Amino acid sequence: MSFVLPKARWRPEELGLPIPDERHAVSVCLPRWQDNVGYEEGDPAVTGAMQCGYPRFFIHPDTQRLFQACEQQIATASDECCFAFPTARVAERCAEFVRRHAECDATVHECFDGQVSAVRMPETARKTAKAFWQHAGEIVPSRQAADLLNGRQPQSDAATEKETIRARVAEMLGCPGEDVYLFPSGMAAIFAGYRAFQTCRPNARSVQFGFPYVDALKVQQRFSQQSDEANAVAFYPHGSTTDLDDVERLAASERLLGLICEIPGNPLLTSPDLDQLSRIALQHDVPLMVDDTLGACLNLNALPVSDAVTTSLTKYFSGAGNVLAGSLVLNRNRPFYDRLKSALDADFEDLLYPEEAILLEANSRDIADRVPRINDNTLRLCEFLRDHPAVEHVYYPAFGDDDHYRRFQRAGGGFGGLFSVVLRDASRTTAAFYDALQISKGPNLGTSFSLCCPYTILAHYEELEFAEQCGISRYLIRVSIGIEDSGNLIDLFKTALAAIPA
Repeated sequence: MSFVLPKARWRPEELGLPIPDERHAVSVCLPRWQDNVGYEEGDPAVTGAMQCGYPRFFIHPDTQRLFQACEQQIATASDECCFAFPTARVAERCAEFVRRHAECDATVHECFDGQVSAVRMPETARKTAKAFWQHAGEIVPSRQAADLLNGRQPQSDAATEKETIRARVAEMLGCPGEDVYLFPSGMAAIFAGYRAFQTCRPNARSVQFGFPYVDALKVQQRFSQQSDEANAVAFYPHGSTTDLDDVERLAASERLLGLICEIPGNPLLTSPDLDQLSRIALQHDVPLMVDDTLGACLNLNALPVSDAVTTSLTKYFSGAGNVLAGSLVLNRNRPFYDRLKSALDADFEDLLYPEEAILLEANSRDIADRVPRINDNTLRLCEFLRDHPAVEHVYYPAFGDDDHYRRFQRAGGGFGGLFSVVLRDASRTTAAFYDALQISKGPNLGTSFSLCCPYTILAHYEELEFAEQCGISRYLIRVSIGIEDSGNLIDLFKTALAAIPA
């Protein structure tokens, strides 16, 4: 198969350009370390240059215009704003979130002849609505926004493509297609699983085992039925053997909502002891939900010991960086299956926009060619970096001291395309290395082209001390490797490391 890679975007003058070079790309070039800090601090020189961004974090210009059009239709005062959502049910979830967290009124209205539903609220609640958009992931994609604004309808309902996608996911995990649910983002899949847990186990708190992707924890904190966010989730960021003992004691002493974890974790790429978590879940009648996104689809299968597995299909499944989607898969051989299936079926809405599904199906056809190549490239580069004198630590599943990842590795599977790196004397050396690295720089991962970002800065800028207490350096760089020539990739990293000042 012939792979055509987009041009890498890392030059200072490429600040704000989409990665890849497409209108609906889901990443954006932030080429210098300071650009990422500037984005987090709202520097107009950075935010004003951005033509797009990761869609849950940065409202795409087409989507922003859709919000403005909804405001023109339903706003009754100049100090009101609107967010649009795919359905009235999603919009009502946002409105309830706004009422709870912003303590103000929020109402739901149909717009564009009922094709979307908008939440109308005071301008002061915009930040709260944006948090819902980010955490829940039940978004209106920019393609749908552009179609609505231009009076276009989808070419088809994409039923065939969605069935094909479900079949591909089902084949990877060895389950029936009817147990695969599709969503408009990976976070929407996690949020749906969390709501299903709430239906089965109301007014209980969850357990987050291991340090997770930022919004996976936010969902548990901010959508909890508990009155106090601080008690919404029992968080064990290190995922140690001692933590496992604590989880078991907790499960024996109270009725838990569910156990939630990632394999491997983001961004330290460590893996939990899923066998022990599964044993605890079965013994104490608690559902277990595992996110396997960083396993790159073909490398792992955690479903046999899980009640539910979520995956961001935005990443390796798509590989192109131009569409958001997610999946949730239930394990019919687990005791929670009937309860979770009933809860999901009652709650589920098909929110995956047809044009997104058509593109995702096409993108995912070559996954079996891409992932092994990515595995090989990443392992070679990580071995080079691990031996380099300027490197303090390389976080990668192949280098772990335990067998928790290997236990669920598929026959012929590798260790994925994502790693994190921390340099020696990091406060002095990291920015120079990052600025000199000539691969695309922006959020996202799992693409056919290599991509990196200062992960802790982008994901935890408002809580850097908290992240460091959990073992996540503020100078950590997360790198997603693509299908480029491995020798060329190593040369690019050599050049960047040589740029570190003496």
